[in-house]
Amino acid sequence: EVQLVESGGGSVQTGGSLRLSCAASGFTLDDYAIGWFRQAPGKEREGVSYISLKDGTTYYPDSFLGRFTISSDSAKKTIYLQMNSLEPEDTAVYYCAADLKGGYLRSSQMWYEYWGQGTQVTVSS
Repeated sequence: EVQLVESGGGSVQTGGSLRLSCAASGFTLDDYAIGWFRQAPGKEREGVSYISLKDGTTYYPDSFLGRFTISSDSAKKTIYLQMNSLEPEDTAVYYCAADLKGGYLRSSQMWYEYWGQGTQVTVSS
């Protein structure tokens, strides 16, 4: 059974940093992709960072480029999201999700069939 478990969420003040972790298990593929997404109350879920474990490429929507960094430890099957310069607008539940269909870097949520339970990030002013 494929499982994704997020951790590392919490409360920080404006300008602070957090590092989220996503521990993946239940599959042996090396070619897969992980996306980090977030959903704030009353808003649609949006993608914040993506990584292909096939070739290590990453993608960031413009809003997060320079503030968020996605990385991986392939041996541990753990993907990290380093978030810097956090603002109250970053308050949301953050999810990691897996696309096990070849490891291509795709931003559309439709490709991600496995999702974690989410971890809350709260940024106060």
